[in-house]
Amino acid sequence: MFLVEYAGPIVITLLLILFQQQIYGQTAPYNLNQKIGIFMAIAHYVKRELETIFVHRFSNDTMPLLNIFKNSTHYWVFFGAFTMYFLLHPLYTSPAWISEEMSYVLTALFCIFEFMNFQCHKVLKNLRRPGTTERGIPKGWGFGLVSSANYFWEALCWLTFALQCHVLGGYFFLGLSFFQMLDWALKKHNRYKKDFKDYPKGRKAMVPFII
Repeated sequence: MFLVEYAGPIVITLLLILFQQQIYGQTAPYNLNQKIGIFMAIAHYVKRELETIFVHRFSNDTMPLLNIFKNSTHYWVFFGAFTMYFLLHPLYTSPAWISEEMSYVLTALFCIFEFMNFQCHKVLKNLRRPGTTERGIPKGWGFGLVSSANYFWEALCWLTFALQCHVLGGYFFLGLSFFQMLDWALKKHNRYKKDFKDYPKGRKAMVPFII
């Protein structure tokens, strides 16, 4: 299911690139913001595909069929169609307040946040032995501050993407993703506190020092 969900933005982005004339009725070379947006989108979802295959361990072998439609709407429609369609439009204009230097800074930050997110996923993987549902207290790579550091770093990834691309869909996807991850983080945070009597009291759920 996860492979199908994460493939959506990749497929849609590639289709928008390959069939620009047929989809938009016109063509135009991509500017720097669009090229960076393509890189961010493809890199993130290829990473997610590889993590699904080689990193993540799942406690359940199956999940409700309805979830694939709900989750695919999130990735295929809200990101792939609603965001990338407008970012790659031939009439797209880069925001004046983002200089070329700022674009490279945001790209560097995006890569750092993706790396931190990946490290968090490795930590979570190593907490659970293959074939078990055992749980432990995650440490390092931001887990000292929040229970769901992986969500925190991913939210920052989407923040840099939204600022870099500056399309309505990017900000909408950022907000939607943030509140969904926050909901998951709060539930996980409460489970940690319930299951581990020695769980660090200073940790927040997802955003350091705030919530």
